[in-house]
Amino acid sequence: MEYLSYIIYGLPIVLLVLWYARKRTRLERTSSDAHRAAKAAGLSEPVSLHPVIDPAKCIGCGSCIKVCPEQPHHSVLGLIDGRAQLIGPSECIGHGACKIVCPVNAITLVFGSERRGVDLPVLSPQFETSVPGIFVAGELGGMGLIRNALEQGRQAVEVINQARRGNGKLLDIVIVGAGPAGFSAALTSLSRKMRAVTLEQEALGGAVFQYPRGKVVMTQPAQLPLGGKVRLRETSKEQLLEFWQDVERKTGVGINYRERVDVIERDGEGFVVRSTKGEYRTRNVLLSIGRRGTPRKLGVPGEDLPKVVYRLIDPAQYAGQRVLVVGGGDSALEAAASIADIDDTHVVLSHRGEAFDRAKPKNRARIEAHERGKRMEVLLNSKVQQITREAVSIEYGGKVKDFPNDAVIVSIGGVLPTDFLKRIGIDVTTKYGTV
Repeated sequence: MEYLSYIIYGLPIVLLVLWYARKRTRLERTSSDAHRAAKAAGLSEPVSLHPVIDPAKCIGCGSCIKVCPEQPHHSVLGLIDGRAQLIGPSECIGHGACKIVCPVNAITLVFGSERRGVDLPVLSPQFETSVPGIFVAGELGGMGLIRNALEQGRQAVEVINQARRGNGKLLDIVIVGAGPAGFSAALTSLSRKMRAVTLEQEALGGAVFQYPRGKVVMTQPAQLPLGGKVRLRETSKEQLLEFWQDVERKTGVGINYRERVDVIERDGEGFVVRSTKGEYRTRNVLLSIGRRGTPRKLGVPGEDLPKVVYRLIDPAQYAGQRVLVVGGGDSALEAAASIADIDDTHVVLSHRGEAFDRAKPKNRARIEAHERGKRMEVLLNSKVQQITREAVSIEYGGKVKDFPNDAVIVSIGGVLPTDFLKRIGIDVTTKYGTV
């Protein structure tokens, strides 16, 4: 009878232990496969704030994996040899939830890595740069996550508002950029009745506006000043911009679009901000311009033609056209594949390298599928020589060949705004895997 009791009560426990062990083994196998795939694809370097896990402290509980908002859509964290590891560094966008949930404080959030440094402005805890009166919020300061950028924009303006002094000759603040941090800052300044001007060289959303159509940009709720809580989950670019535009209309917040800032100089008690349309005298400046900077150009004849752009907004606009996409990173491959998805289009993808070794496997697979389907020509080891109204000339295979062409998308990265910051006098430091 006692033996039967052991079976009745012990069997469920044994089955539960076996189920857990099997599940953990499967997770470790999947994590190892994802880690090897990321390394093979050259995606072993993080692009933003990311976790470093101390293996001596980690107990392998998996809490960090479960709480990561990017999973299961992206393989960011996993278990290898019983310890948590960053298995998909390029997929990490710096949520920081892993650090908060870790029960043994084994996770530190850092910028850059030993191999790849990240240039960042030196900031105080109040987001002020080495130039008193100039503040930085959002991606430029290393926070690429939309939710964090919204909060930083709000906090920076609150700091400026607390130190506000009456001076009818000067604005309280000029906000440069209307991305997540800049838009949040503009709304906060409006709520505090500050004398403010917001300048944006393109459109509301900044870098978010430049993302391809349908891209998921936000996976967690966030708070927007005067707009309430953004309760959208798995939010696409279009959904988020529509919400922001609605807030813009309802609040009446003023944003000067199509106005690029060229110069910021000290002027007596404050600064003079010179743009493409005028100049503004202000006591404080908030830079929320992102890290993409100015698009890098090809430097070839004809690049100034209207058909040449530096980002993909809506693939559908290229229906029925012959399109050249230049670049070898994920942005270029995503643009080329998205256009090739549209009926009656033909894409030429030109890359100067021998392979797409920095692109994600799923993007490489899409390119290969379109190439097999004759919807795309892929030209590796190629270089654009000239752009005309009806064609493009590309050096390929030792010869220069002309391709009929209606549109060109150049996606070869951007020039970081480091020089712009240094001209203002802002100290910049390079982080190599440090806080």
